[in-house]
Amino acid sequence: MDPLTLLLASTAAFALASLSAVAGFGGGALLLPVFTALFGLRVAVPMLTLTQLSSNGARAWINRRELHWPLVAWFALGAIPFAVAGGLLLGHAPLAPLKRLLGLFLIAVVVWRRLRPSPRPPSDPAFAAVGAASGLGSALLGSVGPLTGPFFLAYGLTRAAYIGTEATSALLMHLTKIVTYGGTNLISRQTLLLAVALTPATLLGTWTGKHVLRRTTDRLFITLVELALLTAGTMFLAGL
Repeated sequence: MDPLTLLLASTAAFALASLSAVAGFGGGALLLPVFTALFGLRVAVPMLTLTQLSSNGARAWINRRELHWPLVAWFALGAIPFAVAGGLLLGHAPLAPLKRLLGLFLIAVVVWRRLRPSPRPPSDPAFAAVGAASGLGSALLGSVGPLTGPFFLAYGLTRAAYIGTEATSALLMHLTKIVTYGGTNLISRQTLLLAVALTPATLLGTWTGKHVLRRTTDRLFITLVELALLTAGTMFLAGL
């Protein structure tokens, strides 16, 4: 990869890792179009998963004292088997219709949150279904963090508890995807080298976002999350 492409990818990884550290998600969803433009979709999805290992791992570690482990366990129960299924389908699934459907869902979530600002919190077992949808969609699209965000927020998690719990859940899912991608030859030596090269920018972005989060009010935090949902939904609808 030429130096200019690496610089562009590193800059995008830093900026969007910072966003993820503040909003809890959104970085992967917004980074996917950048990686797709630079490397092509079939390389972008596995490479995005590898890049998110460091981002989610750092967020989980930084917020480890606030984790809600029962939700992580229920999420993993659904996410792991469906992530395997999605990883196996990646080479053959029609991705464009799925991305547009996801875009509609994300925008509808923001509208629903505005119409019902105090929804009934989901139960712990409901996160198995959330994990299943997330595992399948993430394996096909690289990242569907905005899909899970509203459910963690509706449960009542905010700030460090939300960031850490969502990141730990995503980390288990991404590890499952990497094993599946490796078994289907979707991860090449070049993909691994690219992911390693982007890791410093990702970690620096996570650290920067954590310091921004400390200065963020709960109201501003929710606004940032909803803006990330709308942005990701619009990009998916546009086919980016």
